[in-house]
Amino acid sequence: MDAHEVNRARAKLALFVADVFASVPRKDQRAKGDCYLRGLMLDGRRKSIQAMAERLPDGNEQNLQQFVNQSTWDPVPVRRRIAERMVPQIGPDAWAVDDVSFPKDGNQSVAVAPQYCGALGKQANCQVAVSVHAVSDTASCPLQWRLFVPEEWAHDAARRKKTGMPQGVGHREKWRLALDTIDELAGWGLVPPVVVADAGYGQNADFRDGLSERGIGYVVAVRSDVTVHPHGTEPLTPPWSGHGRKPQPRYRDKPSPVVALAAGQGRQAFTEVTWREGSRGPMRSHFLAVRVRPAGVRARRLARAAATAQAGCWNGVLPEVTLLIEWPEGAEAPTGYWLSNLPAGTPVAELVRLAKIRWRIEHDYRELKHGLGLDHFEGHSWAGWHHHVTLVTAAHAFLTEQRLAPKADTADSPSTRPSTPSKTC
Repeated sequence: MDAHEVNRARAKLALFVADVFASVPRKDQRAKGDCYLRGLMLDGRRKSIQAMAERLPDGNEQNLQQFVNQSTWDPVPVRRRIAERMVPQIGPDAWAVDDVSFPKDGNQSVAVAPQYCGALGKQANCQVAVSVHAVSDTASCPLQWRLFVPEEWAHDAARRKKTGMPQGVGHREKWRLALDTIDELAGWGLVPPVVVADAGYGQNADFRDGLSERGIGYVVAVRSDVTVHPHGTEPLTPPWSGHGRKPQPRYRDKPSPVVALAAGQGRQAFTEVTWREGSRGPMRSHFLAVRVRPAGVRARRLARAAATAQAGCWNGVLPEVTLLIEWPEGAEAPTGYWLSNLPAGTPVAELVRLAKIRWRIEHDYRELKHGLGLDHFEGHSWAGWHHHVTLVTAAHAFLTEQRLAPKADTADSPSTRPSTPSKTC
């Protein structure tokens, strides 16, 4: 947005800030929040605090630095209000779980470490955050964030103290952070219709099992080497010799990688599906859905533990799910695989739409990073990172609201609720 567009939106922005920052106790802090959001939305290649302060007529670098890096305002109630406000407007078809990386120099920024950096496509020094987004075919919005803490930070007392990392925060796998985030959102009264995720999460049997335990449907990508048993196969229990431990039920044949199962179906089994209208015309490809039973040591252990907890024993049967396979026209072999625990009768077209809906958060990340400076934060502290990410999320939510419906009805927060129903303008 240029300066004229930002000024034209200031009245709407003031109402938005009054609502989502109602939990911030001081009026001057809320005013700085308004100023910071305008800085993020204003045109400019760099969205560091210094650069934004120079562009804003009321920008004060020292005040903004203090507001983001030293101020003690809690970002969680702000994110909660954004989520409560945005979910009804977006009307999500799914929640998308993903992570995003922030390349960094040096080792003093909170939770920075050499690790895989998606932004660079290789191992590099970076921070990584797990995010959950509400997604529809027309809009999306980040609902909550978790900063991933590498193992090397778990016991590095000096760096933890210097960056202000809370004592109770330690290393936790990304898939666990994703489930933690979903649980936190549930505590806010927000429940996903379906969860979608890339293979970084979908490949993990514990993540899929965690969603199923919570009664949450999913459509998640997996790699071609995930192994499965065909739906119709049944485990057998070898006869007991009378000595030693009784044999456990097991499948007679070894599980097959999904790539082998897909190839065995033959191209003629795949049906063309169109899932949305793209900028260059309809998005379409060929798909097949088959029922399978995911295998592997971890999947087997999780199935046995669940059955034993419920019935006291296990008959060896692995849970069944749907395997969705994509084989584009002209490709020599299938190119995409997804697992879903949605009901067996779910139409293939619906599975495809959900599998492909993650494109919306790629749009999110482009705007969050390139348009709003998500990865431009130059501070080192835990509080500063979380404040900046919250402010960027707020700016993104405000812009999404304006695109969706400038006069959309939104639930009022308790601190701003008038005596009669109102509309956010």
